[in-house]
Amino acid sequence: MKEMNNICVGIDIGTTKVTAIVAKELEEGRLEIIAVGKAPSYGVVRGQVQNVRQTQEAIEKAVKMAEAASGIEIHEVFVGIAGSHIRSSQQMHVLNMKEPNTDITEEKVRQLTDEMYNTAVGPDERIIHVLPQEYTVDNQTNILEPVGYIGSRLSANFHVITGKIQAAKMIEEAIERSGLHLSDLVLEPIASSAAVLSEKEKKAGVVLIDIGGGTTDIAIFQDNVIRHSAVIPFGGQVITRDIQSGCHILEEQAEKLKTKFGAAIAVDTAKNQVVSIPKIGGGKPKEISVRTLAKIIQSRMSEIFELVDMEIRASGFHDKLHAGIVLTGGGAKLKHVPQLAEYITGIDARIGEPIERLSNNFDPELRHPLYATGIGLCEMGFQFGGTTKKTKRSSGWPFGIEGPFTNLKEWLLSNGIEDFN
Repeated sequence: MKEMNNICVGIDIGTTKVTAIVAKELEEGRLEIIAVGKAPSYGVVRGQVQNVRQTQEAIEKAVKMAEAASGIEIHEVFVGIAGSHIRSSQQMHVLNMKEPNTDITEEKVRQLTDEMYNTAVGPDERIIHVLPQEYTVDNQTNILEPVGYIGSRLSANFHVITGKIQAAKMIEEAIERSGLHLSDLVLEPIASSAAVLSEKEKKAGVVLIDIGGGTTDIAIFQDNVIRHSAVIPFGGQVITRDIQSGCHILEEQAEKLKTKFGAAIAVDTAKNQVVSIPKIGGGKPKEISVRTLAKIIQSRMSEIFELVDMEIRASGFHDKLHAGIVLTGGGAKLKHVPQLAEYITGIDARIGEPIERLSNNFDPELRHPLYATGIGLCEMGFQFGGTTKKTKRSSGWPFGIEGPFTNLKEWLLSNGIEDFN
């Protein structure tokens, strides 16, 4: 196999699938998706790796498929992290200058952000992202870009995202056992936003809702800055299990029934339409009403969107989302999902296709929202420096994101070295 220097590989380790996407960055800054590999995922529960061996096997299958399709040997990958263990908080940090009337440089801004990674978190947690919001220089507030200001005191409000150390280690272990090098972990809704949201939407105010197999992830943006994030511990898999239980059928039958005939609003379905399902052990097929199916789906989807609505209102940005709601993830493709989201939240909603930066000749299949995280990981990987870049840079991530290892102490701890004196 050949190796290429201008490629990036993103791996989305989901609850129901593992997807490996190989992308090439073109001169005009657009992405060409040159291969996609997919494999069923059995070792992940609600977005969190539980069985390393099963996850490793799924990663290897997806990567081999992507290698065969692209003819490229894959070594380094960007991987998404999600799950109900993810937490976020708003915090402020101050950097006092040694001299008054000091120029605020990129180095000073980077130092302020880097120091936030030393913020105390729970003993079983680690900081994944530190996302600057507004800066203050002396008494000048609400500054989005402080470089070039002069002052004696620089401070900022930060959106700090943390996750369980064990959850990150399980991902890292599965990647390493697959013979791959982990370039970085990226929060999945942030990766998805890079693939489906435009700069205008992020500036105007928008909420991304990523409906995955195990969780529903939320990210709110305004003025090109992430303002709020949250994880709801329900996704498409729980809907499948509701159908399985309510209709007394196998899980794989329930999944096929959901994706082919399912709808999120029952009143818009045909009243007398039925679907025949082969009976376990043979015999007369089981007939299931499409309207009954829709009622089961609507009940669970309504619960999910009610929790989403609570998060949006708690963020304080409910009336500031001028670009509305953008739905992505595999669960977003269920019929009438945008309409149900609009009905419950009172906010305009649309389906987000991960084609914001793709070249013009992309495969139409890539429009499916289930590819949003994988494509977004590739996009962020290129902004980070691509898979061939061996050292992390301390700035340059979109939305002010820094990589998880920003100082020597944290890097040593991540590699099991505790004596760093």
